[in-house]
Amino acid sequence: MLWQGQREKLYVLQLLSHFTPSASQHGTRRDTQSCTGPSPLQAPPAGTCLRHHPPRSAPEGAAQSSPPAQAPLPRLSASGSAAPSPHVCQSDRPASSSACCEQSLPSPETQARPPPRAPFRPARAMERSEAYGFSAAISGAFLLSCLLFSALNREQRAPYMDEAFHVPQAQAYCEGLFQQWDPMITTLPGLYLMSVGIVKPAVWLFGWSGSVVCSTGMLRFINLLFSVGNFYLLYLLLCKIHHKNKTVSGFQRILSTLTLAMFPTLYFFTFLYYTDTGSVFFTLFAYLMCLYGNHKTSALLGFCGFMFRQTNIIWTIFCGGSVVAQKLSEAWKTELQKKKEERISAMKGSFSELIKVLQFLTEYIMSFKNLVTLIVLTWPYILLVILFFAFVVINGGIVVGDRSSHEACFHIPQLFYFFSFTLFFSFPHLMTPNKIGNFLRSVRKHLIQYSILIAISLFLVWKFTYVHKYLIGDNRHYTFYVWRKVFQRYDLVKYIFVPVYIFAGWSLADSLKSKSIFWNLIYFVCVFAVTVPQKLLEFRYFILPFLIYRLNIPVPPLSRLLLELTLYVVVNAVTFHLFLNKTFQWPNSEEIQRFMW
Repeated sequence: MLWQGQREKLYVLQLLSHFTPSASQHGTRRDTQSCTGPSPLQAPPAGTCLRHHPPRSAPEGAAQSSPPAQAPLPRLSASGSAAPSPHVCQSDRPASSSACCEQSLPSPETQARPPPRAPFRPARAMERSEAYGFSAAISGAFLLSCLLFSALNREQRAPYMDEAFHVPQAQAYCEGLFQQWDPMITTLPGLYLMSVGIVKPAVWLFGWSGSVVCSTGMLRFINLLFSVGNFYLLYLLLCKIHHKNKTVSGFQRILSTLTLAMFPTLYFFTFLYYTDTGSVFFTLFAYLMCLYGNHKTSALLGFCGFMFRQTNIIWTIFCGGSVVAQKLSEAWKTELQKKKEERISAMKGSFSELIKVLQFLTEYIMSFKNLVTLIVLTWPYILLVILFFAFVVINGGIVVGDRSSHEACFHIPQLFYFFSFTLFFSFPHLMTPNKIGNFLRSVRKHLIQYSILIAISLFLVWKFTYVHKYLIGDNRHYTFYVWRKVFQRYDLVKYIFVPVYIFAGWSLADSLKSKSIFWNLIYFVCVFAVTVPQKLLEFRYFILPFLIYRLNIPVPPLSRLLLELTLYVVVNAVTFHLFLNKTFQWPNSEEIQRFMW
């Protein structure tokens, strides 16, 4: 048969292709694909191309023609053995027609080539580059911190300020004297217990004495370890909170993490034996676990944060409240869809929308089924809050130790001070020309509401401003000079700043408008609860509310991040320069005094 001869010629041609130079080296290409009609060694007519087709079966009931249809021509595999070849037929379309030669048989030269490498995947390459960038950032930050730590410990070896209470208490715990307690300490012993758990194994492993592992320098180094954990937690939180925003690059996440890790108030106390760094670590860890839905672990970590500082119970409530806020947002969205409204209402400042939300919230909570659902979701946090109230009843208050210096009061201007603090350290995001223009337009549109707000704020500043004895009696803190040089110079100054407070609060709320109105509600309630009862103006109290705000705003562009990082670096440089080099002495004391937050 003719088709048998064609097969034999094709075998010979394919065998010869393994022992002779490829046609591509001579500038030509051998096409060994065949269709019915021409010889396999003969080129197809001009204007035709070859396509694969599955073998067609004869119509039902049709007689088989003779001779039978040609069988598919087998082709040799890369190893030289015969392999089945798909059916081919010749098309009369020109070569430029659609999808003609895209499925043509590969040439023998192509069959003999090794399989190609896996394609380059930019996503994996970006993940690797982000991992390398993050490793470089955290390593560089830790190296810089170690250098500053060494310089600070050379200049200030003895315990300073509140370290005079914390260090001896930790050393007593290192010696096993757990019944000993300094009555001047007002926080729970979480820092000291954690310190013993970290440094005690060094006694067993390396044979070091207790005086070495519980020295002031070693105890300060524990906070340096906490700072590394804070760096990693800030990065994980940014990735989790903004994982839906695909426009955020890995470099933006790393730069945001580095910026927040260098936040001046937090960064400074990394090098002293204070409760702030460990308190931030456990609170951020609890928040991260809450976002991942591990609420039992989150509540346990919240308890650890509570052991560092009692006011951290507010942020445990915030974690549970964020779960409730998510559930309420889903129900609110369903409610709006029933009313054929397009989307969830954001923080627009509309009084009527706020009334609608409060009515919905009241109706939702009054439902027994909804209330049971919320309790089932948040029971670990509820249990921790119950334990907190039991502690308050047994202890007779929140503060342990010296309560005379930490009396709770209704200090509303503390909220205004936090707004101003946030405005200063976040001015690249809160004081943009666009925000200022939007605020002025909002004032013109709602002039009466803003006038009432200013009047209420003036009354609150006049009636509820308190001055703590430490604020005007300790000239080692920056707040002493802020109060003395600004607020105490003229009586009218504290009233003049009221419009600034209102703009700062409006800009802060505007930056969080991407979050649901329920999330905003629980956040501002927690900020109110953690700041207003404090009589003492202390910037350390603003660290956690600032970080929670900063983590939840949309990731800023690189230009603003670089400006923010530059501000933090400059403030840190000035702070450490003043602390290390600008010392002074009190008239009746020989001790060296230093400026600090």
